[in-house]
Amino acid sequence: MAAYTSKINIKRSLTDVYQFLADFNNHQQLMPDNIQNWTSTFNEASFGIQNMVQLSLKISERIENKSIKITAVNGPPFPVQLSWELTGDADNTLATFTINAELNMMMKMMASGPLQKLADHETSSLAAAVK
Repeated sequence: MAAYTSKINIKRSLTDVYQFLADFNNHQQLMPDNIQNWTSTFNEASFGIQNMVQLSLKISERIENKSIKITAVNGPPFPVQLSWELTGDADNTLATFTINAELNMMMKMMASGPLQKLADHETSSLAAAVK
């Protein structure tokens, strides 16, 4: 399993950041421009990646003010799990976003750059969205 991680320190309370991430409706604000046809509920989201694939995700676990685990459903092109880990206090939050993907060697060579770029984009977008 390959892991792609990005961290960011946000000058917002741990509770504010967690509440934003706990609702999948807010995650559209974190996505790059090539995401199309976004639909979401509190627990699930579905979207397409331009000229690539349609994905469906669901929040599989929430631990208040600590973590959110997200699982791909409905046959993704490869097994993938996403997670947000949060630490902090009333003034600052350290948010860590990790993409764990089960990739064969060929897919790893092709997908590593885009997956790391996605992880970095999500964390920087989170900082902008919760300010």
